[in-house]
Amino acid sequence: MILPRTLLKQDLAAKLYPQSSNVSSAMQLLRKEIKLSPELNAKLDELTRNKRAHYYTHKELEIILEHFCIGLEEFEEL
Repeated sequence: MILPRTLLKQDLAAKLYPQSSNVSSAMQLLRKEIKLSPELNAKLDELTRNKRAHYYTHKELEIILEHFCIGLEEFEEL
């Protein structure tokens, strides 16, 4: 599978948290997960150029998926 060059943060949150009632609550859960994991937070800080961007780069996406123990094939199926 080829990862997209960028992925909207809200699209990733919606895929990772399908049980959420809406995209806003899914985004809150994703932000909370990143904030509560010092290792994930540190890795993303190393890569992120613009924290206010509305998207994740493919490198950031790889790190997030690795943290959630989700393979690329699994992510495509979500």
